[in-house]
Amino acid sequence: MKRVPHPIPYQGSKRNISGTILSFFPHRFDTLVEPFAGSAAVSLATASHGKSHRFHINDLNKPLMDLWNEIITNPSGISDGYETLWNEQKGREKEFYFIVRDKFNSTGRPDYFLYLLARCVKASIRYNSKGEFNQSPDNRRKGRHPDKMRSDIFVVSYLLRGRTIITHDDYKNILKKVSKTDLVYMDPPYQGVCTGRDPRYYNGIDFDDFLSQIEKLARRRISFILSYDGRKEGKTYGKEIPTDIDIQRMEVNAGRSTQSTLLGRNEITYESIYLSGDLVKRLNMPPDKILSKVIPYRGTKQMALPLNRD
Repeated sequence: MKRVPHPIPYQGSKRNISGTILSFFPHRFDTLVEPFAGSAAVSLATASHGKSHRFHINDLNKPLMDLWNEIITNPSGISDGYETLWNEQKGREKEFYFIVRDKFNSTGRPDYFLYLLARCVKASIRYNSKGEFNQSPDNRRKGRHPDKMRSDIFVVSYLLRGRTIITHDDYKNILKKVSKTDLVYMDPPYQGVCTGRDPRYYNGIDFDDFLSQIEKLARRRISFILSYDGRKEGKTYGKEIPTDIDIQRMEVNAGRSTQSTLLGRNEITYESIYLSGDLVKRLNMPPDKILSKVIPYRGTKQMALPLNRD
């Protein structure tokens, strides 16, 4: 599989399984909509492989979407800003990180945010109760080299500029506007990582509210793909979507998680992916093309995919 540019490092990104997700795209649709865009890994993979020419990326995190706007519309400016910060940190990396973090929390500047994302521990965003970015730096590294960052930024700008809508709105408002000719990919934050003193995401979602939105999409015959729950080593993350909604569930072998790798553990992560009933019908694929093997897992109707090794 061809290399896909990723200027924004982001824990929880679906970069590793984007090829598998793309294999369930219908041949024709108008716009790929990501209501929980984050690093927009699926949109980037889609654009890189020419599977769509129109995109709508949304996230409630305004500084994140401001950063995306700069990457897409002003690649030279954001690349220069990142390079300046990267060079200024030399010899005082730890101290400089905290200076930039304070400046970002007071200004929200996109170049500050990109620098923090490139330097923070595990590429994991964390916020305090005041909504301030408070993740610590990874003092073992200086962040991605400016030349490599610039290269990816310019490729992404080329792929998405002039055909991407960028918004920072409540996901429910985005879902209200999608049509039957669109394809929706949803990767909402896992349950259990959006609460507490230092939540990992800008804002969480209510499970029951989300179920209601999924049901509405199914009734409207909207084609969607959903990444939601997962498991590893007997631990389950998030509730499954109930069986009475018109969706099909599969598990994808996503390999070792970043955290497991850092801890030296050989823990395989399995991520759940749901296909809407309407999308399954549109694919019109024979069972042996969709279903390779079933991974035992109690609960919903399910399918399972092999690990994409391209």
